[in-house]
Amino acid sequence: MLTITSRNVLLLCLTFTGTTKVSGFAPGSTLTSLKVPSVPKYSHGKGKLSNQLLAFPLENAHSRIANTRLQSSNDDVDYSKMVPEVYDQRWTQLAYLSLLALISDWVCFSVAAAPASYETAYAGHSAASLIDIFLFTNVASCFLVTDTVKNFGLEMSIKGASALMVIGCFFRSGFGVFGGLLGALGIGATSVDPASAVQVGADLVPFWSVLAGTIMAGAAQPFFQCTPPMLSATWFASDERATSTAIALNFNQIGIAIAFLVGGEMCSTSPDGLAEYFGIISVCCAVVTMGTFMQFQNKPPTPPSSSEIEKLVNGEEEPAFIESVGRLLKTPGFIFPLSAFIMSIAITNIVGTFIDEVMKRGGITDQLGIDMAGAGFEVGILVGGVLIGGYVDKTKKYKEVTLACIIATMILLVPLGLTEHVIGKEPALLVLALLGLGMTAGPIQPINAELAVDVTYPSDETAVESVQQIGGNLVSALLVPVVEIAARQDYQLLPSVPSLASDIRGDVVLLLGIATVTYLYFSKFDAPLLRTLADATNEDGEGVIDNESAKENGEVGKSNLIG
Repeated sequence: MLTITSRNVLLLCLTFTGTTKVSGFAPGSTLTSLKVPSVPKYSHGKGKLSNQLLAFPLENAHSRIANTRLQSSNDDVDYSKMVPEVYDQRWTQLAYLSLLALISDWVCFSVAAAPASYETAYAGHSAASLIDIFLFTNVASCFLVTDTVKNFGLEMSIKGASALMVIGCFFRSGFGVFGGLLGALGIGATSVDPASAVQVGADLVPFWSVLAGTIMAGAAQPFFQCTPPMLSATWFASDERATSTAIALNFNQIGIAIAFLVGGEMCSTSPDGLAEYFGIISVCCAVVTMGTFMQFQNKPPTPPSSSEIEKLVNGEEEPAFIESVGRLLKTPGFIFPLSAFIMSIAITNIVGTFIDEVMKRGGITDQLGIDMAGAGFEVGILVGGVLIGGYVDKTKKYKEVTLACIIATMILLVPLGLTEHVIGKEPALLVLALLGLGMTAGPIQPINAELAVDVTYPSDETAVESVQQIGGNLVSALLVPVVEIAARQDYQLLPSVPSLASDIRGDVVLLLGIATVTYLYFSKFDAPLLRTLADATNEDGEGVIDNESAKENGEVGKSNLIG
């Protein structure tokens, strides 16, 4: 009597589809792998199909087919014969990672637009200190990202982090957002501890709950911030990577922009809107997390670039994170993009944290104006990243573009703290400078994330970005109290010349100093772009570089591409 099982059905289907070989199978034995003569894959950006001999293990075959995810077996696939392919799924991957990054920074900077309301609700606790706690937690969690992704894969890591973040969001908001039903059931923290918060008629949770939720969200964020280069390398073609990394890395700025627009409006008058505001964040996070669990995948059936195929051919295996850090720091050229990345994230984080004070001292005092300016700054970071990142994708001119962006950053920082006594405050100039600063300082991060991966190839992209995020967020967190002190300093310029007399705030002077030192250091960068070289090999895979083609995309020195 024939027993109908998923394995028998699968074998029957393969018989009709032309399976040529089944290995490791005999009556009574375990079917371990099979070879299929035709596996459909999408070509670059088009719905065409191409054929390639692949093999895939049959363990849990029914679940793999149900999920429509083909996982290749290292023992059966000849990676050297693979042709790079890209899939439409890459845009879904990018969308979810970007949205998760957006929500994570929305949580981080949720109270930046209306710090007074938060400080009224939770007496003795400042908005800046809550942001600082988030950033320090982020730094600690960055040490775990690389090894977690290595052991569990990108898919499981992102899903786990998104679940942690949504739990943290509800710790911050309670369940009052769902209305009286859940409140009647006694679900969620809806009472306020008089010792830690004032009763204002809103469903505010105690401060300890806000603190715990902030720590959870801060621990989850690095999984969205450290993985964009890996996502780009795994899913995107070589001429798309800088753009996709820019979108994923900088989309969190949209979260900050939303924090200014929504948070500023809901929390500007009193703390009553704070609980509802936190509840909205929680619901948005829950929706994105559910989508992530349903649609986010680990990797495509075929790598998208020659450099990724080469890593598979060579059987590259990354060491533990701590060992990877040692290797990265010893790699020529790595410290340069690290320094530029740290400078960029420090400046954008500091300006975003103290946007309220910057705007008010520049003559913009109404809350709507502050919120719009802050949102424009964050949107400018994303737009600049996409535009400038697209240019770098085509040219690979990492060094020239980075240096130009640093110079522009230095120029545009000045109006944020300079007041000319004859003219007085200039709100219009301040807003224009702020928008320009976002478009020039922000793109430095994704550009140098890709540069760092390029010069350290074939290193682990997640390890590279984890080191950069650790450095950037640690410096940002340490700078917050220093900037608070520096902002109270006012330096007079040319006081003896009335027509030129002016003053500049200490916080801007500090940021200018950081940018200047970074420019001088980064200008010495001179390292080969190893991943670009791997992608530039000819179609025969002989490792020959087409120097004429390479010159169109960057500088060539000693037969190597230089950033």
